[in-house]
Amino acid sequence: MTILKAEGLKKNFGKVEALKGVDIELNKGEVYGFIGPNGAGKSTTIRILLGILKPTSGKGAIFGKDVWTDAVEIHKRIAYVPGDVNLWSNLTGGEVIDFFTKMRGAEINLERKEELIKKFQLDPTKKCGTYSKGNRQKVALVSAFAADADLYILDEPTSGLDPLMERVFQECVLEAKAEGKSVLLSSHILSEVEKLCDKVGIIRDGEIIESGSLEDLRHLTRTTILIETKHPLSLDSINGVHDVQNEGNRYQFQVDTDQLDDVMKHISQAGVTKLESAPPTLEDLFMRHYEGETGGVS
Repeated sequence: MTILKAEGLKKNFGKVEALKGVDIELNKGEVYGFIGPNGAGKSTTIRILLGILKPTSGKGAIFGKDVWTDAVEIHKRIAYVPGDVNLWSNLTGGEVIDFFTKMRGAEINLERKEELIKKFQLDPTKKCGTYSKGNRQKVALVSAFAADADLYILDEPTSGLDPLMERVFQECVLEAKAEGKSVLLSSHILSEVEKLCDKVGIIRDGEIIESGSLEDLRHLTRTTILIETKHPLSLDSINGVHDVQNEGNRYQFQVDTDQLDDVMKHISQAGVTKLESAPPTLEDLFMRHYEGETGGVS
């Protein structure tokens, strides 16, 4: 069941093309990792999906409803956390959490709220004006996960959190997924995306350049090989081999995954005495696309 769908989203700010035709599809019970550096177009896409910005062209739908014309109805069933949370300085964290929950027209689950406050180690009696950036993020996260939402839209939600709180956040996302909820997670923390997400979309300069499940994308990355051999080994003319470094009969290089079988047959002829391999990661794929690139509008 499709929960969120963006088709050909384009957004121009004057002569600047912030989005150039973004497509996203998120199904029930999935976590979609939306990744790219600052300026790639992640937040612009999310603002369109929230009905805050109107696209120049293209369309977006959540729960089968248009994100622009049916925004009020959609917002009753979603929870949103931005990467930079601004709160009312004269209210306490607890008051803000209750206010956000009531704005959604939902009853407050006091047990769940207290559980989350404890998990995130938040003091809800303090005024928001005294909170650090990390504590402001905690208020937003508690508000979101205390809500009985069908879709969580999280735009750099762990900004300002320490590693322990990042782990608590990850647990909350996995709990939501186990309950059949859907999550759109915009993040630049690749290890976080790799742990949590079923599918990823990599955006660069307003365009989705790769999308699919992590397994679908593994073939686009390279495996790192470290070997020691009995005899000298020539790798310069072998297809799929990159970044060869060697010292004596010790070699380190990268291999395109679809060429791995042929490369292994070649190196075995040199009498391999030691072999270590590191599987491809999301970071490898990301850096392969982004090395030397700069973005535009966030």
